[in-house]
Amino acid sequence: MSKLLSSTAAGVIAIFCAGSAFSAELMGKFDGVTIDAKLIGGQQYEPLYARIAEWEKATGAKVNILSKKNHFELDKEIKSDIASGSITWCVGSNHSSFAPQYPDLYADLAALVPKEIVDEFVQTTIKASTIDGRLVMLPRAQFDVSALYYQKSLYEDEAKKKAFKEKYGYDLTPPDTWKQVSEQAEFFADPPNFYGTQFAGKEEAINGRFYEMLVAEGGEYLDADGKPAFNSEAGVRALDWFVNLYKAKSVPAGTTNYLWDELGAGFASGTIALNLDWPGWATYFNDPKSSKVAGNVGVKIPPTGSSGKRTGWSGHHGFSITENCVNKEAAASLVWFLSNEDSQKLEAANGTLPTRTAVWEWDIAQAESDPYKKEVLTTFQETAKGAFAVPQTPEWIEISNTVYPELQAAILGDKTSKEALDAAAEKATTVLEDAGAL
Repeated sequence: MSKLLSSTAAGVIAIFCAGSAFSAELMGKFDGVTIDAKLIGGQQYEPLYARIAEWEKATGAKVNILSKKNHFELDKEIKSDIASGSITWCVGSNHSSFAPQYPDLYADLAALVPKEIVDEFVQTTIKASTIDGRLVMLPRAQFDVSALYYQKSLYEDEAKKKAFKEKYGYDLTPPDTWKQVSEQAEFFADPPNFYGTQFAGKEEAINGRFYEMLVAEGGEYLDADGKPAFNSEAGVRALDWFVNLYKAKSVPAGTTNYLWDELGAGFASGTIALNLDWPGWATYFNDPKSSKVAGNVGVKIPPTGSSGKRTGWSGHHGFSITENCVNKEAAASLVWFLSNEDSQKLEAANGTLPTRTAVWEWDIAQAESDPYKKEVLTTFQETAKGAFAVPQTPEWIEISNTVYPELQAAILGDKTSKEALDAAAEKATTVLEDAGAL
């Protein structure tokens, strides 16, 4: 990522020129064609989807959105379609964490999109979008890694600073470690009106957060032989972080039912002090039309665990085309349009991290006159240096689906962390054995 951000102006101009010759060709004319699509839903994605009307007007084609759901629900629907043999749609939202599950579902975009355009993207995202040598999705401006958002006024309150120093023995400043996050979250919490922090508590979301906390504690999720290894001392420390916050009522009682939209709404409501979250929320949090903390938001690189390593679970979104699509050329035009330079500028302006080299340069230039945007980009640029993907196994999502109820059981106090992790490891092992991975 850092090499990307230091690209020369000449390199950027070359990239623009390389792709320009193909723009009109990819737009195309597809009068009478209808593209059925299944897309990820959420308010942060709507500005991009509003552009679909532009593509329809230019090409003469129509887009019929069959589903618009969060990725966890969309994943279940896609698997149901596969099981019933009803893949009749063309374009689908995809994600680097989900893509390995679908080895035969999606077409190779390298055969549909010119190489010169593929080369315009950050090549690490193209590599992560390539499964078994096939480019199965084209990245959108949604490179994800989380940083720590916080309410600045809490750290400027002299009474709070004095009380905190007396209780914990160090100055109240935005936290550098996850231990400090725990202490500050407990200090700020005033349930049921105000909470120190929050976390996503179900689906792959809690498993991903546990995974990155495990790494920060010096553990590993799968060992060198691909066997579950998270039921370790590091795993217990990682899970205890969530358990202890819940027990102390430093997080909302409903957090085990939260996913990303609930977290975004929670921090924007002004009732959360510290919030580990994705870059796509940055503009939303600082917009007075959508957020009560607008003008009061600070952003910091993620804290370190006891190993000294920072959390940094990462991935990226994209669009794919099914092998069954009967209008692949029109679908490729739509996928290109939704991830082209203008689309990525639109999304980047709303806070997401682009996956096109030239748009990174543009985004940085825009931030020069916007101190908050500059802070966001600088923070996420630094955060991205330590980013790491989930274990590259096709069974990641299926493992997550068996592990997260055990994580919930520990958080809710139904099991100890060790009991929950031992049970989760046993279930994950069964998943891998059934898949022939062990």
